Order: sequence, then C-alpha cells, then structure tokens
Amino acid sequence: MLAQTETNWECVLADDGSTDATPDIARKFAGQDDRICLVSGRHRGIVPTLNAGLARCSGRYVARMDADDWMHPDRLRLQRQALEAHPDWSAVGSHVEVFPRELLRSGRLEYEAWLNGIETPDQLRAEALVECPIAHPTFFARREAMAAFGYHDRGWPEDYDLVLRWLGAGHVVGVVPRKLLRWRESAGSLSRTGPVYGTDRFTRCKAFYLQRQFLGTRRSYVLWGYGGTGRALRRALAELGSEPSHIVEVHPRRLGQVIHGAPVIRPEDLPGLVLDASPVRIIASVSGAKPRAQIRAALDGMEYREGRDYVCAA
Repeated sequence: MLAQTETNWECVLADDGSTDATPDIARKFAGQDDRICLVSGRHRGIVPTLNAGLARCSGRYVARMDADDWMHPDRLRLQRQALEAHPDWSAVGSHVEVFPRELLRSGRLEYEAWLNGIETPDQLRAEALVECPIAHPTFFARREAMAAFGYHDRGWPEDYDLVLRWLGAGHVVGVVPRKLLRWRESAGSLSRTGPVYGTDRFTRCKAFYLQRQFLGTRRSYVLWGYGGTGRALRRALAELGSEPSHIVEVHPRRLGQVIHGAPVIRPEDLPGLVLDASPVRIIASVSGAKPRAQIRAALDGMEYREGRDYVCAA
C-alpha cells in the first residue's frame, strides 16, 4: 500500500479477531500513517468482518485486498482511471500472477490462464458461471454500489456470490488487462481449508443463480454435457426444483438413453425444440475451454444467443 503511485487512499485493516501479532503490527503502521486505520473485534468470520471494514470506508472507491498478497504499485491508480474512463462500469478487476510458482499445480495454472484471458466486460459476463471470473483481491468498485450490495453468507464463497449478484442486477464489471496482483498460493489459506470454498459449494452457488437469473420461472432446461461437471450441476439444480427436459451428448453410447426422465439427444436435434410453447434454455456444463468453445460455436451456428438462450456453466 505504501508503495502505491496513487497516494490519495485510506487503508482499512479489518482484523477478524487475530490471536497473533497482527493487531500490534497494524497499530504500529496506523501510528505512523494517518491514512491507515484498524477495525478489529472478536472472531466472527470473514463475511461480518468484510462488512465491518466496508462500513468504515469513506472514499469514492473501495479496493478489496487480502493480507497475504502483493499489489502492483500502479494498481489503485490504473483501476481508478479505468472507472473514471468508463462511467457505466460499477467495478473493475485485473489480471493476476499466482505465486510462488513452484507450488502451483496444473489446475491452478489453468485457472490463472483462464482468468487472465478475460479482458472485457462481455467476456467476464459470459464466463461468470464457469468459475469466479474475477480474483477477489483485485476487486475495485464504486463505494456506493459496494455498500448497497455488501457481503452475504449463504454457505458458499462470498466473493463469487457478490460477483453473480452484481451481474444479475445488471451492473457492468470491467477488467484492467494487466497483472496488478501477485496472488499467493498457500495450503493453509481460507480458500483451501474453509468448507464454504469446496467444489460442491461453488456448484450450489451457480445453481442458485442459474435458477434465479437465467431460468427465471422455468423449471425445465436442456443440459448439454453429462460428464462429472454436468451431473453435479444437475443434482444441485434438482435440489432447487429444476430438472433437464433433454440432455445433449455426443457420446454414442449415451444417445437414445433416458437419464432421470430426460431423453439423450444429439446437438443436431436442438433446433426447433420447444418446451411449454417457449424456446428452450440451454445450460452447457462441460469442463475445459476447448470443449466450451466448440459448444459455443455450435450453438451460435444454430442462431442461439449466449446469455439469452444458453449459458456455459462448468
């Protein structure tokens, strides 16, 4: 923070009842720089602590940051300039570099590459149900909008929940396509150890907002893909009362089967398919950027429109 080229900032340190030297270190820096303040109390969990810190913020913008990461010296300046240049944007993220590199597994490297491939608000919105499309410690938002939304505890990742709520409300979230955050990989981090950050919780979060935002009043949809990803999403949607009317597959051994009451059809069978006198809503649930690109190309070729007629939800 002290190295930022943007010098007009306040740093609100939201401490969730630390039992180590964190409060003492924070008070030391606050005593040396009146732009730094400490908000601390008993241990309550990340969501109440984030909301307590947010309530203390008084600037025009709020930049989210985690205690164990590093921000580029130009981060605040470039993200502020991005929002000033785009008055229709409510928030902005950035690209990241995960470190230390020697600890990274292939899945983390793939996520980093996918995240850094998102450069526009349209790309971010299209990818939002694949995985969280913005690294939380890069989130930079207009304070009034941030205060209106706040953080919710629904039993799944609070940052992903926030992003999907913003997008569902019609807010535009942009990206500064530069690596403005060094994102620490640690086996002991909350995102690795906390139960609300498990894969099943991400799936439940996606299902909740798929039903609320994309499906709306519909309780039937077409599911493209019935591998592990598609099966998990079907189960999560079924818990909310939504079931697939049809399943699209290319695997020859699945064609012609009926799975949970849904006949398995080919992609070529999609055009003209109507449910309850309405055009179908298609959820493509496959892992891997290449298969998703192929599905998008196929659906676009059938004149289905992403975001209106179909979404990708890995």
